[in-house]
Amino acid sequence: MTIPPFPTRPCSATRQPMRRFLLLAPLSLAACVAPQPAPAPAPPPPRPATPAPPPPARIVTWQDGPLAPGDWHWERDARGSLAMFGVMGQNAAFVVRCDLAQRKLSLTVPGEAAAGATLTIQTSDGARTFPAATTGTQPPYAGAALPATDGFLDRMAFSRGRFRVQLTGQPAMVVPAWPELARTIEDCRP
Repeated sequence: MTIPPFPTRPCSATRQPMRRFLLLAPLSLAACVAPQPAPAPAPPPPRPATPAPPPPARIVTWQDGPLAPGDWHWERDARGSLAMFGVMGQNAAFVVRCDLAQRKLSLTVPGEAAAGATLTIQTSDGARTFPAATTGTQPPYAGAALPATDGFLDRMAFSRGRFRVQLTGQPAMVVPAWPELARTIEDCRP
C-alpha cells in the first residue's frame, strides 16, 4: 500500500470557502449590532441675560404710609376729658377735647386758621371737611367742634388703625386710632 504524497499546494477549492467564511463571519456579526446613535449636536451658546425691568414704583397712600411720631395720652380736667396725641415733652400734635357742659368735642391741631381754612379728617370709612377756626389758646391751636352725638366721631374711633388729619396750609398727619380717642368721645356722650 502506498500512501499518496501530501500535496504541497493547497487545493483552492477546499480552502476558498473557508477563508470567505472566516472573513465574512465578523462582518455578519457586526451587522447584527445596533448602530451607535449619532452624537447630539452641541447646544447653542446661551443668550446674554436681559435684566428684568424694575418693579413699578409703589404708590403709598395715607393708609399704608407711616404714622406721625408720638403716643396718645388721656386725662380728665374740670371741663371734661382730653385725648392728646404727640411726642412727650412737646406740644400735642392733635387734641380731642370733650366739653361736658356743651356736649361738644373739639378736634384741634397746632397753628392758626386763616380765613376760609378747613380741617379735613379722613378715616377708612370716608372723609369729612369742617370749617376751622383758631381757638385763642397759647400756643395757638385751630380746629373744629362737633356735637358729641355726631356719627363721624365713631368713624374716627373705629377707623382701621389710623386716620388722617389736615388743616388747610399744613402738612397732613396720620394718627393711630387708639382707645384714648374712643374714651374721650364716650365720656362726652349722654
